[in-house]
Amino acid sequence: MIKSMVISKEYDARHEKCPLPLIKTKLLLKQLEDGQLMRVLIGDSGSYTDIPKFLSSKNIQFKLGVLKDDSTEIIITKSEL
Repeated sequence: MIKSMVISKEYDARHEKCPLPLIKTKLLLKQLEDGQLMRVLIGDSGSYTDIPKFLSSKNIQFKLGVLKDDSTEIIITKSEL
């Protein structure tokens, strides 16, 4: 887990299958202000591929991390595009 950051929103999608985590992540990103962070937890291999691909295509900064339960944590930084 990435520590010492203030997370503005958190979305636990570990029990959801793609495309739902991608759709909800897009919607939640719209609610963030520039500079705010969002933490997304995923467990689905489709989401592991699709969410970073989407974020990269929009030049949105993010970091991936693996948690003890083998799920993935994505920390997203909202910035002005």
